[in-house]
Amino acid sequence: MRQITIAIDGYSSCGKSTLARELAHELGYAYIDTGAMYRAVTLYCLEKGIIEKGRAVDAFKVIKELLHIKIEFRYSDNSGKSETYLNGKNVEGEIRGMEVSELVSPVSAIHEVRKMMVYLQRQLAKDGGVVMDGRDIGTTVFPHAELKLFMTADINVRVERRKQELLSKGIAVKDSEIKRNLQRRDEEDSTRAISPLKQAPDAVLLDNTKITREEQLKIALRWAKERIVNSAPER
Repeated sequence: MRQITIAIDGYSSCGKSTLARELAHELGYAYIDTGAMYRAVTLYCLEKGIIEKGRAVDAFKVIKELLHIKIEFRYSDNSGKSETYLNGKNVEGEIRGMEVSELVSPVSAIHEVRKMMVYLQRQLAKDGGVVMDGRDIGTTVFPHAELKLFMTADINVRVERRKQELLSKGIAVKDSEIKRNLQRRDEEDSTRAISPLKQAPDAVLLDNTKITREEQLKIALRWAKERIVNSAPER
């Protein structure tokens, strides 16, 4: 059966990665977390002192470091999923913290950063059979993807999901701080000049405010199977 490319875009803490990972598992596809790639670049810059919280991001300094950044995904038997490696080090936990979340949007808005990441993303998925989530997958990275989903949810639901994610990692953050972070990222991602977050004209909207993980997976899986059948060449 022909393998397709599935692009999932949407706002922060809408469960894009969760759905993408589960959908890939059900279909036997590869899963690529593009948000983790931008977070890895941000973490590298934080560790090198190139960017700091509360200060404007110096794009020139970030660009100079790009050739020194190597990002990989390696499958972990312990977690049962692919984890992010930055220059050979597992940074899956570190890239999910609030410090990285505060700065990932301005870093990802840098043209050269996006150009490098899009190139890597296309290389990873050049043979199809992949589910990829992010902000511009259906509009920029794979504009011809057979299935495009755009995910959204009520802001308060997203705040609660993000809080639970952080608590599971032992990080306690006030709801108000999480909400400010999500709203700022929504604004920055949607208004940036390069590859802004927006719903592709041919993307299917999935609002998961009032549905469960199981329900959204069932819906997405049905859409995927329909696209797989429809994209198969006629005999």
